[in-house]
Amino acid sequence: MERVDLMPPPADDDSAHGDDPATGALADAYAAVPLLNCLLREVARPVRREGGRHVYRLPGGDRLLRVRGTRRPAEPEAEVAGGWHRLGHTELVKLVAEELRRHTGLSNHELPAEMLDSRDAVAAMLAARARATPPGDLYRRSEQSLLTGHTHHPAPKARGGGPAAGWLPYAPEAYARFPMALLGVREDTVVEEGDTSALDALGTAPPGYRLLPAHPWQLDLASGELAGAFADGRLIRLGETAFDTWPTAAIRTLYTPGHDLFLKFSLDVRITNDIRRLWRHDLLALRRTDAAVCAAFATSDGPPAWLADRGYRTADFAFEALAVLVRDGFGDRLLPGATPLLAAGLVEGFDGSPLDRAPDPGAWWEAYLAQVVPPALTAFAEHGVVIEAHLQNTLVAVDADGLPVQALYRDAEGVKLLPDVSRQAGWERLVYCLVVNHLTEIAGALTDRHPGFDPWPAARRELARHDLPEIPALLGSPTLPAKTNLLLRWTGADGADARYLPLANPLREGTRPAGPGARVT
Repeated sequence: MERVDLMPPPADDDSAHGDDPATGALADAYAAVPLLNCLLREVARPVRREGGRHVYRLPGGDRLLRVRGTRRPAEPEAEVAGGWHRLGHTELVKLVAEELRRHTGLSNHELPAEMLDSRDAVAAMLAARARATPPGDLYRRSEQSLLTGHTHHPAPKARGGGPAAGWLPYAPEAYARFPMALLGVREDTVVEEGDTSALDALGTAPPGYRLLPAHPWQLDLASGELAGAFADGRLIRLGETAFDTWPTAAIRTLYTPGHDLFLKFSLDVRITNDIRRLWRHDLLALRRTDAAVCAAFATSDGPPAWLADRGYRTADFAFEALAVLVRDGFGDRLLPGATPLLAAGLVEGFDGSPLDRAPDPGAWWEAYLAQVVPPALTAFAEHGVVIEAHLQNTLVAVDADGLPVQALYRDAEGVKLLPDVSRQAGWERLVYCLVVNHLTEIAGALTDRHPGFDPWPAARRELARHDLPEIPALLGSPTLPAKTNLLLRWTGADGADARYLPLANPLREGTRPAGPGARVT
């Protein structure tokens, strides 16, 4: 796979957004990458290669589209009157919408607006970054590096369409850090489960009340829902924490370094496929799910760790809006001397990334596989636990030389348990998260830096050493399941209703890694 630098689109495209031309052009280029990845994977058909460009047919209108690069497609051009017309971001969104209307027979006015909002959010993040100092802490830098974000989502940076002033102070991509709001909840209205004692150390509540931290953005978003509780005294404001927190890549999850604690909040904004509330049904299932994962990781080989979601606290009159989930920090889970890094950050790239200084990609990759693959497969094989082992839920700890020495996984909300789901469905979900979403992207980042390096023999060896009946079929299958985020959002399917299409399987011997259009029909 070739490494593709982001190139700006035609200079006149960003003028409609009111950006600084350079910032606007770069925002267009960032926003085009995941949108093109979705279009080329889910809808288009590869036709031919023209030098360094790849030509695809768009079956909705039988048009041709040409892009530069594969893993990070750029510089989209549409065939017009026998020639090629370069598409700016607004034109690309219009083309995608037209193709999807023809392809599905359905209209959708919401998703194109999200695509434009996602691009404008990137522009705001870029402008804020230009005025900010990057974090000195390498772990924080990895969590807050995701300007592209989800590599196969049409609008990964959409923030609800509101003005940037409402959300930018809380954006990890803009290196945000801020104090949490502190509320007092009348004791007779408190609902909690599990170990929430860490919350009481964040401040002091008056007699008759319990302390409840809140994300400032969520507090603004839910102001109408909470007005009555503030008016009658069920809820009182207690100021803010005396210390800053900072948002992880998940946006609504904050890390408090001084307390070594992660806190996950509701956020009434659509981020990628879902409104990011802590839903009641998920919270009520939390203790069972998290306990199952903890038990699975307790028997895993090697040093993997699970950052447990140990409990939640909320108010009965605003169960979802005010919920806060308490997640373990690193504590004694992190190997001494190791530095945790977000796997998605390794794909995106950040200053100090070990991928940029790994002299031997084969040794680094084998060490990476040895840490991230066994805990996920062992949890499934021996405990019937399907963790969401995708890039944003995986932290990889590296030693002083940048070599992976430990994997740490998080987020019980997305975990599935057998037999709540069938073994087949659970395995498909695990393969998508671990292989398609995760390993494929890390492998691509490595081959970008080391052209000619083939990561897949080592991946096959690592998977083959695990005694699961599904492994031989996985290694021999011509296809892997790839989630269809563009079609899912366009057709209005539930965000949790994963739908897959067959993607060429690089784990199969003799399969050539290919671009985003390399699906099997």
